[in-house]
Amino acid sequence: MLKIRKVPLDTLRENVAVLAHDCVALRPEAFQAFKRLQVIDGNRSIIATLDVCHDGDMVKADELGLAEPAFSRLGLPEGTVVNIAPAPSPHSLNYVREKIDGQTLTQHQIEEVIHDIVGYRYSDMEIAAFLVGCAGFMSTQELLDMTRAMAGAGTTLDWPAPMVVDKHCIGGIPGNRTSMIVVPIVAAHGLTIPKTSSRAITSPAGTADTMEILATVDLSMSEMREVVGKTNGCLVWGGHVNLSPADDILISVERPLNLDTREQMVASILSKKIAAGSTHLVIDIPIGPSAKVRDANEAMRLRKLFEYVGDQVGLVIDVVITDGSQPIGRGVGPVLEARDVMAVLRNEAGAPEDLRDKSVMLSGRILDFDPNLRGGTGEERARELLESGAALKVMEEIIETQGRNDNPPEPGPKQVDICAEADGFVASIDCLRIAQLARISGAPLDRGAGLDILKRVGDEVRKGDPLFRIYSAGSAHFDLAVAAAEEDNGFAVGSHPFEQKAHTAP
Repeated sequence: MLKIRKVPLDTLRENVAVLAHDCVALRPEAFQAFKRLQVIDGNRSIIATLDVCHDGDMVKADELGLAEPAFSRLGLPEGTVVNIAPAPSPHSLNYVREKIDGQTLTQHQIEEVIHDIVGYRYSDMEIAAFLVGCAGFMSTQELLDMTRAMAGAGTTLDWPAPMVVDKHCIGGIPGNRTSMIVVPIVAAHGLTIPKTSSRAITSPAGTADTMEILATVDLSMSEMREVVGKTNGCLVWGGHVNLSPADDILISVERPLNLDTREQMVASILSKKIAAGSTHLVIDIPIGPSAKVRDANEAMRLRKLFEYVGDQVGLVIDVVITDGSQPIGRGVGPVLEARDVMAVLRNEAGAPEDLRDKSVMLSGRILDFDPNLRGGTGEERARELLESGAALKVMEEIIETQGRNDNPPEPGPKQVDICAEADGFVASIDCLRIAQLARISGAPLDRGAGLDILKRVGDEVRKGDPLFRIYSAGSAHFDLAVAAAEEDNGFAVGSHPFEQKAHTAP
């Protein structure tokens, strides 16, 4: 029995416990064969990875140190006396080994794996092993079982409306901030659209990061319901309402490994939508040479997976294949993307046309779900709601109800234009490289950082013409971004607008 103590270690997601090397209760070496220990107090318990500390000021001989995530999850005050015991590996790891060997898992086995992942009983290495096993082979039945298990592992929402609509893009295109325009258009029509979005993981901005420039996004479930009740829609961070928590854990491990299989993508997206209570969903799949999906055949296979799982779980799905050959809008980064969104909603003359047109098209596809709307008139209705100002009015109501940010940040004060090195036409823009440069500039943590795209594919340029502008708050990020842009700016300039010059990001 040891007294718990919070140690100033942020171990991100993993539970970590720390024993003093001279622990009075037992020798830390006794746990080496297990590597995990169970911390128990009555009905409360957590499983944590064990570390040993040689600093008596951090953890004393009669204490058990808990890193910040573990301390928060145990939920007990410092000084509480707890029991500790060796914790064997989760039984479900046997199923992970079977998956690595190429075997097909049952619904029960998948549910047990997801249950233990959500319970923080897996290390990142063990989660990675499961993801690698699934990337090797996954049947459509396993995909369906995985989607259902992930959807059922956290909070599930239900709404009084007979139709709950949503829209999701698979990502990979900088500046593609259509959700923040689609939601107010659809809500202004009268359909219920409770939009839960993610924060950026590898991109320069997620929808939640961009919406946070304008309003609070960390809403509780009751606050989210209040916003939707007043406005028909919301734009909130999904992580705060615990929708499909397994998805957030799996994504955080798979992204550094560059594991982004079609099956995992489908399970990730649809589990969140099921948990959010959606009944009808439009999915945007951009295709382009530097997008996540590179060609029409790949897009078709992905579309069929979405449709199969959607049919099985009762989701009405409309998959839209869109142009992902270049960034959408001008801004890349939270402040710059929020500026573009509001310019479209305000019908400003200089608003990005591609962002407006794509948002109206996607909104129209959602409105076509409405049985009270004449078939094929959804896009016309969406454009009417945008141009009349009805969508802007709803957006302002959403912002006000969620909690307006009265002091939104400005674009970064350190700015420089990256210019064309020769005369010609913009033949291609590398979406991946543009996203990398925006992140190097400081986005999304530096909310005013990012890029402004000043030229589009097909535009004529002269040597010295600005291609894009870099924004940063501090010199370190700014200097790195400028150096990276000088090495490779992501733009290929050819002698003819249709000359496709090969461009490879480093």
